[in-house]
Amino acid sequence: MTAEERIAQLESENAALRAENAALREERTILVQQMEHLLARLQEVEGWLAKDSHNSSKPPSSDGPARKRRSQRAKSGKKAGGQPGHPGRTLLQVSEPDEIVRHRPATGVRCQQSLEGVAGQVKERRQVHDLPAVRVMVQEHQVEEVCCSACGHLNTGSFPKGVEAPVQYGPNVQALGVYLQQYQLVPLGRTCEVLADLYDCQVSEATLLSWVQLASTSLEGSVAQIAEWLRVGHLLHGDETGLRVIGKRQWLHVASTRWLTHLAWHPKRGKAALEAIGIWPHFRGRAMHDRWTSYDHYRCAHSICGAHLLRDCTYVQEQEQQEWAGQMHDLLLDMDAAAQEWRQRGARALPSAERDEWIAQYFELLAHGFAAQPAFSPEEVPKQRGRRKQSAAKNLLDELLRRAEQVLAFLDDLSIPFTNNQAERDLRMVKVQQKISGTFRSEDGATALCRIRSYLSTMRKQGHAMWAVLAAVFVGKPFPVAWGT
Repeated sequence: MTAEERIAQLESENAALRAENAALREERTILVQQMEHLLARLQEVEGWLAKDSHNSSKPPSSDGPARKRRSQRAKSGKKAGGQPGHPGRTLLQVSEPDEIVRHRPATGVRCQQSLEGVAGQVKERRQVHDLPAVRVMVQEHQVEEVCCSACGHLNTGSFPKGVEAPVQYGPNVQALGVYLQQYQLVPLGRTCEVLADLYDCQVSEATLLSWVQLASTSLEGSVAQIAEWLRVGHLLHGDETGLRVIGKRQWLHVASTRWLTHLAWHPKRGKAALEAIGIWPHFRGRAMHDRWTSYDHYRCAHSICGAHLLRDCTYVQEQEQQEWAGQMHDLLLDMDAAAQEWRQRGARALPSAERDEWIAQYFELLAHGFAAQPAFSPEEVPKQRGRRKQSAAKNLLDELLRRAEQVLAFLDDLSIPFTNNQAERDLRMVKVQQKISGTFRSEDGATALCRIRSYLSTMRKQGHAMWAVLAAVFVGKPFPVAWGT
């Protein structure tokens, strides 16, 4: 092999090695990109799996048995149970018992002489509080026919309103059945069993369902009045949650105050549902809700639930190891404690100097948070149009800055609560119903639950007994809905 041939061979081999090396570098680049993508995806999945009720909006029921509950509530240092000054509910003796049973000795212990007829005196009293034997009272209505002595015409009386069948159950039995099934969430079949076991009322499931629908129809006007009062109030809590109707995903919406509750379901979660329900488009007061953007469309003042922010701060601190998030968590709690203290003093707002100090700390922490975020590299610029995906920390910082007035409004007006717990409490029992029954088997059933629970929750808030207000529904005179701010 000549020198020229050897050189040509080496150049050919070198070119092949260069091409192979370039291919390997390109393959390495692809593998590195895939690894970075997989690591990012792994971090995203780990973050998703790390979410539970203490660091996100997921309900406690989704935590599972293996996950330990961690409450946001700080320890008070007090012992469990009633605190000093608590009135208590001890069972006490009554001054006039319904029945007195006397226990006298029959004969003397020493001489065995009969003590019959000898006067005695009460040495000790003990009372047993118990239920009497319960039975249904049957009231018979008889229509009489009377012949007029003057003209001889036969005059017939008439049955009162509501007495329409030869045999029927009265309003108290109907109220009890609906109360157990709709308010206490006892399943349909078991409600019928309770009525049969305790009162010997042989009620079928179909009959009980007809009572539920009757109550729903009768309460349509009362629920409309609740909605009207909510539209003109000064503070409105709002929230929504999923439910299933005939196996399909629907949405349950609540609008409530301390005195009023309105529940309604709709196929949509967002603005279309709020418009159809008709409360939010007319409301001009202060709205308390989470960061669901559908509420932002309405021309009212807005406040953001502090409990949601606390959970988001906890998540960012734990998963992304960002110190500012934990400091923001503690700052929000400290501001809430200060607001409660001034509220107890009868103040309407925090003093200006203290308020300004809290707000300065808030924005100082935001500045630290933005400074802690990594700078964008040219490779991270999105190749497609649209918003670039951000970390949970950056999303939270943007929201805390953009909604600063909504987050801090409770410092300027102490009538504004720190959280949206009112709405969440008003939704909670419907979620319990979902766990028991799983789904509504008809649209009428979902509507009935919304109407009946709206009425009962409102009446409970206004201090009425549930059985009494339901019995009034079945005599055609539901309790009036009082104005509630």
